[in-house]
Amino acid sequence: MITTLTPNPSVDRAIVVDDLRRGEVLRASSSRVDAGGKGVNVSRALASMGGETVVVLPSGGPEGALLETLLDGADVPRRTVAIDGSVRMNISVLEPDGTTTKLNEPGPRLSAADADALLEAALEGTGEGSWVAGCGSLPPGAPDDLYARLIARARERGARVAIDSSGAPYVAAVAAGPTLIKPNREELAELVGRELDTLGAVIDCARELVATGIELVAVSLGRDGAVLVTADETVHARAIVTDPVSTVGAGDCMLAGLLFGLSRRDTEGGSLADALAEGVAWGAAAVRLPGTEVPKPADLDAVPVTVDPDPDRAMPLDD
Repeated sequence: MITTLTPNPSVDRAIVVDDLRRGEVLRASSSRVDAGGKGVNVSRALASMGGETVVVLPSGGPEGALLETLLDGADVPRRTVAIDGSVRMNISVLEPDGTTTKLNEPGPRLSAADADALLEAALEGTGEGSWVAGCGSLPPGAPDDLYARLIARARERGARVAIDSSGAPYVAAVAAGPTLIKPNREELAELVGRELDTLGAVIDCARELVATGIELVAVSLGRDGAVLVTADETVHARAIVTDPVSTVGAGDCMLAGLLFGLSRRDTEGGSLADALAEGVAWGAAAVRLPGTEVPKPADLDAVPVTVDPDPDRAMPLDD
């Protein structure tokens, strides 16, 4: 079971235009609405691929009701915590070349009681070897140590914790020692306080974090794929996508595939390289889909992934 905690979920509306021109009236060629938020996207991808998952999130207002309807329609199991405010709605504007412009609302204010209720819901049913993923930004009012508290309480139950966030909550979570973190290159650079222009620089930073007690550091690198670093292994995986549609949620799908691969490794065997390749395939497949649509098994057929257990450290990274 993979439980995801999304403290600041959203309703995501994706609008396709021929060309985004500031200050003008534009006519959309198409649009779609999806349940959103990092952890929500992870659980949506897992459910779409047949994985066992449940999403934990706050819900309130008309947008919250719509979010729950969207999750139910996608057959994503959920545990919701009722709040007074309304869930945010985020807007993505997509152009034909794959360029994505996002407008994200801050989200509703959470009380201390709301935050505690979310933690209790996220830990419900967790046990030895299960995964809990804390994902995304925190809404106003949520304490910066929310994910750090999740890590400490999950560890007491023998559960493993993956964190994908940014800013102060991410710093606090990393210091608490989760099992896995999944920063992108910019988030990793922010954590270590220096620029990362080559694959070797990313690997060195990941190794520094592993040395602090984090078991797995998976860094998503956009068109350059992803790298997975542990105390004993370093693996780079890459997929070439020639027809990108939307990058929104691709990193979340990559994390979903990685967790799926790691869970399958527990029961069926396999390597860390296999798990990383799974994640990269899911992320690349998501880039070929509109809005925050998540891939289905058939979408993976057109996504060949190359895996390198001895990465070229001098490889420059795409800006």
